[in-house]
Amino acid sequence: MSISFQKLFFAIATVIAIFAILILAKTILVPLGFALLISFILYPLAKKFEIWGINRILATFFSMLVMILILGGGIFFFLTQITNLPNVLSDFQDKIMGLLRDMIIYINNNVNLEADLEQDYIIDQLKEWIKNVAFPFAENTFYTTTSFLAGLLATIVYTFLFLIYRTGLTQAFCKFSPEDKREVALNMLKKVQKVGQKYLSGMIILIIILGLANSIGLWIIGVDSPFLFGFLAAAMSIIPYVGTTLGASIPVLYAFMSHDSLWIPFAVAVMFWAIQLIESNFLSPKVVGSSLQINALAAILSLLIGASVWGIAGMILFLPFVAMLKVICEEFESLKPIALLIGSQEDDHKEKKEKSIPSSLIKIKNKLLKSKNKPKK
Repeated sequence: MSISFQKLFFAIATVIAIFAILILAKTILVPLGFALLISFILYPLAKKFEIWGINRILATFFSMLVMILILGGGIFFFLTQITNLPNVLSDFQDKIMGLLRDMIIYINNNVNLEADLEQDYIIDQLKEWIKNVAFPFAENTFYTTTSFLAGLLATIVYTFLFLIYRTGLTQAFCKFSPEDKREVALNMLKKVQKVGQKYLSGMIILIIILGLANSIGLWIIGVDSPFLFGFLAAAMSIIPYVGTTLGASIPVLYAFMSHDSLWIPFAVAVMFWAIQLIESNFLSPKVVGSSLQINALAAILSLLIGASVWGIAGMILFLPFVAMLKVICEEFESLKPIALLIGSQEDDHKEKKEKSIPSSLIKIKNKLLKSKNKPKK
C-alpha cells in the first residue's frame, strides 16, 4: 500500500484550516449551530401552523413564540425559587470564613508560622482577599452575560430566518449535487433534520424525567428548593458524560451549606448516584442514544474537541453535529470509512440486516408479477 504524502499534507492542512475557522468564527458559528438545532425541532410545529392556513412568516413567529413562552415560564419558575438562596449563601460565607480562620489559627499554634496571629487580623486578610478576587470575577461575569445575551439574540434571529427561508436553502444545497443525485441529497438533508430533531426532543424528554426524579428525591430528603436544584441538575445533563456529575455536585454542596448534619449531603449524593446509574444505563440509551447511533469513542472525542474549540457550547453542539456528519458521510462512497469510524456496532448490525432484505423482496415481487401475468380460467 503506497502512501501519497501530497494527499496526506492536504488532509492535515484541511483539518487545521477547519479548526482555525471554528475558533476564529466562534461568535458567528455558535449562534448558527444552536439556531440550526432549534429550527429542526420547531420545523414540525411551524409546518403544522402552515397546514392550518397561516402564512410562513406568521407560522414561524407563532412557533417561536410558543418556545419563548415555555422557556420564559420555566425561567420565571426558577427565579421564584432563587429568592431564598441569598440567606443560605450568606450563612455559608460565614461558615467558610470561620472554618478558614480556625484552620489558620490551628496551623499557626502547631507550626508557628507567625508569632502573634490574631483572629481580627485573619478576618481582615480574608475579606481583603475575597475583595480582590470578587472584582475581577464580577467584571468577567458582566462580559460573559453581555456575550450570552448577544448570542441569544443572534440565535433567535437565525432561527427565524432558517424557518422562513428553509425551502430556498434546501434547494440551493441540492443544486450543488448533480441533477441525477439531487433526490439523494434531499433525502440526506431530511435524515440530518430528523437526527437533530430526535436528539433535541429526546434531550427535552430526558431533562423532564430526570428533573422530576431529582426533585422528588430532594423533596423526600428535605432539601430546600427541590425543584430548582432538581431541574438545574437535569439541565446540566445536556453536556454529555460530565454534565450529570457537575449537576449533582451543586445540590450536594447546597445540602452541605444549609444543613449541619453530614447525613443530608451524603443522602443527596447517593440519590444522584442511583439516578445517574439508571439514566446512563437505561434512560439515555433509549431516549437519546437511539437518535445518535455513534460509538463511545466518537462521543468522547467530540466532547473534548468541542470543549477545546467552543467551550461549553461546543460540548453541547458537537455531539449532534457528529451524528449529522455520520449521516452525510454514509451518502458518499469515499466518506463511508469515516461513517464506519463514527458509527456504533448496533448501526452496523442494522445495516447488515438491511442489505439482506432486497433479495427476499425481489423474490416476493417476482412471484406477484408471475401470478398477475397468469391467464385467468
